[in-house]
Amino acid sequence: MFIGEYKVQLGEKNRVLIPKKLRDEIKNKIYITRGYEKTLLLVDELRWEMLVKEINKKPLLMLNVRDTKRFILGGAFEVELDLQGRFVIPDELVTFAELKNKIVFLGVGEWIEIWNEEKWMKKLSILSNQVSDLVEKISL
Repeated sequence: MFIGEYKVQLGEKNRVLIPKKLRDEIKNKIYITRGYEKTLLLVDELRWEMLVKEINKKPLLMLNVRDTKRFILGGAFEVELDLQGRFVIPDELVTFAELKNKIVFLGVGEWIEIWNEEKWMKKLSILSNQVSDLVEKISL
């Protein structure tokens, strides 16, 4: 399971090091794609297959299913780690997520989110103020 918050630097040519605790949970190939709230999603091959299977459960005749496929699958890239555990984030995804020098890897269970650090800090502030309401909403 992916957990934790890790602040890292986005290097030259969009090269980034996956924090070791997250990297240790990764099995096989890695996929990166657009995520919600202008984030990126990073998953290993097993979790990618589970995500695709979940998306494919609904009929293609539904517009929201097609749009989800366009958004998630259409924006996906298979990436390779080098020997130090680094990979290059494709330019299109750096632009989409508005990534700057400082980024945050956020382990959220089945996937890793990659955030622009400034946006994450704003989101975390909002979440901190709403945590009681959120717990109540998901327990209904």
